[in-house]
Order: sequence, then structure tokens, then C-alpha cells
Amino acid sequence: MRRLLLVGRSEAGKTTLMQRLQNMPLHYQKTQVVYAGQTVIDTPGEYCQTAEYGKALALYAYEADVVGLVVSADEPYALFSPGIASLVNREVIGIVTGTDKPGARPALCASWLKLAGCRRIFFVCSLSGEGVEDLRAYLAQSPT
Repeated sequence: MRRLLLVGRSEAGKTTLMQRLQNMPLHYQKTQVVYAGQTVIDTPGEYCQTAEYGKALALYAYEADVVGLVVSADEPYALFSPGIASLVNREVIGIVTGTDKPGARPALCASWLKLAGCRRIFFVCSLSGEGVEDLRAYLAQSPT
């Protein structure tokens, strides 16, 4: 399986998705440091939200095969700048989490991720597992 780097703001659902992808028990846990597992690298939201920490994301991208920009389906605004995917020399995918949340707007979030440069978008609900198998199968494929 290709190694996935999860990048997104705090509370976007990165850690719960990481737990689901690795068949771990689901429990809320604020990510304080980078978790570098064998198949998933989970980063604190502050790395994405604070310019001083952002440089670390570039370094961790070299440890991954695929970078996943994670957006919660109920986000009020786009965190990722248009074209930001061009800053890494890895495949960049979009992941919309929490598709079952009240007020979810997955289509809007997908449009933000496409503007950021993601060519492939996945819609997941980590709590129910919906969409996670599609993402897992995609990561299991050989790079194209």
C-alpha cells in the first residue's frame, strides 16, 4: 500500500480517518505531534494553519507516496490556496470527510479541492466507514 500523508486543519477528521484506514479502534485524540505509521502519516492541524510549521509538511511529503488534502464537509471556507498541490512533487488527492454531518456541503468542498489542484476526490465518513474502502483500494494500486 502506498503511504499517505494527511494534511488539513484541526478537527478536519485526519486522525479518525487514519485510525479507520489502519483498522484501529476509533477514538478522539488530538494530534500533538506527527504520527508516522507504516501506511499513514497524520499531521497536527497547526502545521497546515500556521506558516511557521508549514515547512514541516514539505519535509513529510518526501516520506509519503501520496499527499491527501483533507477538508471536513461542513467547512465554512477553503483553507487550501488555489494551485497549492503544485508545491509538492507527489500525487495530491482530495479527501472530504464527515459527509454525514448536518450542514455538510461535500460538492462545495470538492470544488475547493479541485481548485487546490487535486485531480481525484474521495468522499468518506470515517465513523461509518462509508467511502473508506474506495480510498484504501486506491492506495493499494501501483502508482501510474
